[in-house]
Amino acid sequence: MAAAICARLLLQRSTQGSLFSSRAVPAFSSPFLSRGHRLGPSDDEMYQRTTVSVMQKEPDSGVMINSYSSRGFNIDGNKVFGPCAVLPPAILQWNVGSYKDITEESVSLFHMLEPRIEILVLGTGARLERINPSVLALLKKKGIAVEVQDTPNACATFNFLTSERRIAAAGLIPPPISTALDVTKE
Repeated sequence: MAAAICARLLLQRSTQGSLFSSRAVPAFSSPFLSRGHRLGPSDDEMYQRTTVSVMQKEPDSGVMINSYSSRGFNIDGNKVFGPCAVLPPAILQWNVGSYKDITEESVSLFHMLEPRIEILVLGTGARLERINPSVLALLKKKGIAVEVQDTPNACATFNFLTSERRIAAAGLIPPPISTALDVTKE
């Protein structure tokens, strides 16, 4: 009897539209969360930040890239100026000026490591740039997967791979100074 009353009440509510509805209602009504909204320079600068806060680092979880700027990187509290190579046990200056300088010779340190790295993340600066196909072919021949991204995404990818305990390395070129938020006086 109680089940019949409960079913009748449920059916009654569903026909009134309070419990079930054929009309989709968005869960959030904020204009910033709508599908067509694109962030621009006038939006909250929260979306422009470049730092990572690690609440508690697990022992032996590897190095983490905490922040980057046009001058370099902060990696586990170590300030590295200019391009750098982040290897499983070390952080080194990387002698490249731009993505054009990423050659078979400049990536040779990544395939000489023991234990062999699984994946190399290359950060090419502010934009994703095309790497010479011969460099990618060499690394593939050596059994190393390569992920080429702009530097902000490469830092995030490297941190993710490291947190997953993958044997990863990164070659990072700092992005140039951003002028996206500069205000001009007229």
